[in-house]
Amino acid sequence: MGRSGLICAFLLAVCCCSRRAAGVPGEAEQPEPELVEAEVGHTALLKCGLSHAQGNLSHVDWFSVHKEKRMLIFRVRQGQGQSEPGEYHNRLSLQNKGTTLVLTGITPHDDRIFTCQGKRRAQEHRIRLRVYKAPEEPSIQVNTLGISVNSEEPVEVATCVGRNGYPVPQVTWYKNGQSLKEEKNRVHIQSSQTEESSGLFTLRSVLQAQVSKEDKDAQFYCELSYRLPSGNHMKESKEVTVPVFYPAERVWLEVEPEGMLKEGDRVEIRCLADGNPQPHFSIIKQNLNTREMEEERTDDNGVLVLDPAQKEHSGRYECQGLDLETTTSLQSDQQELVVNYVSDVRVSPAAPESQEGSSLTLNCEAESNQDLQFQWLREKTGKLLAKGQVLQLHNLKREEGGSYRCLASVPSVPGLNRSQLVNVAIFGPPWMASREKKMWVKENSVLNLSCEASGHPRPSIVWSVHGTASEQDQEPQNVLSVLNVLVTPELLETGAECVASNSLGRNTTIIFLELDSNRTTNLSTSTISPPARANGTSTEKKLTEPESKGVVIVAVTVCVLVLALLGAVLYFFYKKGKLPCGRSGKQEITLPPSRKSEFVVEVKSDKLPEEMGLLQGSSGDKRAPGDQGEKYIDLRH
Repeated sequence: MGRSGLICAFLLAVCCCSRRAAGVPGEAEQPEPELVEAEVGHTALLKCGLSHAQGNLSHVDWFSVHKEKRMLIFRVRQGQGQSEPGEYHNRLSLQNKGTTLVLTGITPHDDRIFTCQGKRRAQEHRIRLRVYKAPEEPSIQVNTLGISVNSEEPVEVATCVGRNGYPVPQVTWYKNGQSLKEEKNRVHIQSSQTEESSGLFTLRSVLQAQVSKEDKDAQFYCELSYRLPSGNHMKESKEVTVPVFYPAERVWLEVEPEGMLKEGDRVEIRCLADGNPQPHFSIIKQNLNTREMEEERTDDNGVLVLDPAQKEHSGRYECQGLDLETTTSLQSDQQELVVNYVSDVRVSPAAPESQEGSSLTLNCEAESNQDLQFQWLREKTGKLLAKGQVLQLHNLKREEGGSYRCLASVPSVPGLNRSQLVNVAIFGPPWMASREKKMWVKENSVLNLSCEASGHPRPSIVWSVHGTASEQDQEPQNVLSVLNVLVTPELLETGAECVASNSLGRNTTIIFLELDSNRTTNLSTSTISPPARANGTSTEKKLTEPESKGVVIVAVTVCVLVLALLGAVLYFFYKKGKLPCGRSGKQEITLPPSRKSEFVVEVKSDKLPEEMGLLQGSSGDKRAPGDQGEKYIDLRH
């Protein structure tokens, strides 16, 4: 290059430097725009920050810049604003004397640069509008098919989705509260985003990982981080657990309920393993005779149910498991199952008989794998008679016949007991529940007459009238006969007689029937229930029947009337002076007061005081302490 070329190059460089120093418009670096933040759906205030504000804001043009393209959106002339047609039409207005442009209904598309330019184009103010929208609550979907620990590559664990956010939120994955990072061949996080027609974004993030047996209970969740004008925020998904498959290493037996078992319990035996999924199980039991293990039949869930458990179910049990993935066979330790029992409760003699006044001994025995406790109870009262295997009954009475129960129980196993009932028979002729009965009936009605008797040997009952008789179940020495009859005039006249007899004697109950036409009860059928026993040989009290109460009332009424009549007669004789009064037999004839002290004669009686008068006068009955009951008769009257 010649000298002239060097001179030209130097002059050109000097010229360029002079132009930059002089501040030629468009050539200097532009300052950073003013930052304004707003949320979707809210309002943004864009303030024009031109210098020489008062002089220049009367003529201002507003532009939006998107993808390096300027578009006029609003004009200000003499303080009056006018919106240009387009996407911002009807969304812009002026505020604060035209210094501020108000943008309403913010959308994600408004995230751009806005400029205001004065009359001189060299005057320009740039505003960067940032738009934000919080995403919805993140949803998480776990891999329900599960993951095997034998997988050599990361497998999908869960998918996290965050919808309708702006800008795109940041996602972070956590396991048991610890954040997960990308790790080669161990953890991989793949995220993608979709822009909706509204301009909002939907984030989709997939977590892939290799898992181990320790991750079977691990809690996974995702977190979305986003920004709003108020600051940074975050939202978390719910926690999920992914099924983790791993081979079993140990198998064991579980029995429910725990503790001491007894006959009659519902017992469930199941096999468990520390693998997932559980292997295929078999429950086997040792045969007590051959000593070989035999498979037991289980339900669809592989559970052996013993309901009710019996003593034969006791023995040694174990589980066998087969892992279908690894074809590995596992076996548990043997477990002893004990079903406690009480069986074969028996009383000797089995059918005891005895005479009145004699003694009887009852012995109770039973079998159990535990220590037993024996008790003797009276069946009809439940009263405890004795403890121990032997019950002694002395000087027996007929009332002591009947049922006795021997109860064999195991104190160490609550609720385990068995009992045996035995009937004690006392020889004797029949006892009748009642000697006589009386009932009110209606003619031509159907009536059930009942008769109850007891004795040993067991008595038989016959009726004196025709009808349909039936017997009901009672204790071995008791019989209850019910006769169904039609009330006829002949039956009303004769009544009915029930005769009970055995080889030792006979006894009867007479039933009297009375026609009752005044009663309001109109029953076509009635029944007499057997009352309590009442026999001459029995010590039990007879219960008064309702019919006998009327007889008693009549008898009491008659006695009262007789006593009243007798009292009236005696009082009459007393007033006539025919009866002596006083304990010593002395009497006094009452005189007027003026003659009472003139002349008296003492009359004594040789009768005992108890044979003296029965009644005393209505006045003068009380005696002085020294009075011996003597009275005086005035002979002058």
